[in-house]
Amino acid sequence: MMAHLAIADLTHRPELFVFLEAVVFAAFYVRATIGFGSGLISVALLSLSFPVKEVVPVVLLLDLLGSILLGAYDFREMHWRELTWLIPGSLVGLAIGALVLAHTHAQRLTLFLGIFILAYVVYAIVAKPERMPRIARAWALPLGVFGGIVGSLYGGGGPPLVAYLQMRHLDKRAFRATFQAIALTDNIVRGGLYIGFGLLTWPLTVVFAAMAPAAALGLYLGNHLHMRINQRMFLRATLALLTAVGVKYLV
Repeated sequence: MMAHLAIADLTHRPELFVFLEAVVFAAFYVRATIGFGSGLISVALLSLSFPVKEVVPVVLLLDLLGSILLGAYDFREMHWRELTWLIPGSLVGLAIGALVLAHTHAQRLTLFLGIFILAYVVYAIVAKPERMPRIARAWALPLGVFGGIVGSLYGGGGPPLVAYLQMRHLDKRAFRATFQAIALTDNIVRGGLYIGFGLLTWPLTVVFAAMAPAAALGLYLGNHLHMRINQRMFLRATLALLTAVGVKYLV
């Protein structure tokens, strides 16, 4: 594959276009099903062939689309009090992560993230996700900061935010809805930061436009599955995805 994400690659290499469409569709199918994961999945797979600094801005725009669509669909299910400290913490973390992304190699920082994710998964399995203790709302601030940093570096701040929302014992619909509110705020702020740092360019925006239909289809079909699965299956699906992401970052 070519070394850069550009519209020329899509028009001259059909297999590249199919690969990108398949990754985006799968990522956003998962996003609609369990509420998060599109950024982490997309960046994890696409960064195997393309530079992280080009993949992340494209995925940001796709995630913004996903946040708007799912957020509008789930608007009445959002738990606004959970956002009191999560959003301010996320904004601080986003600024820190954008600076790091602009001035260093994000791949060097994946080891700590992988350890954190897998440690949480082990804890959740031992404690059983539906029986985990309910943590205080004060944890929203540090986990929000951590989530913001992860979001800037890897295209999705899911793991720390998932840990917080799971341990606040939100049901699946409220979990997905509340996560979209955080994600939407993060996406908008990250977009401004990426433009300011010169990370989001017109050619990458064109790539986003080409990938948007696949993302929308994934969201539509994934939402049907979300409405059918029960709470226990939902919790286990989130842990399974976190495990895969954690292993990927360690490897």
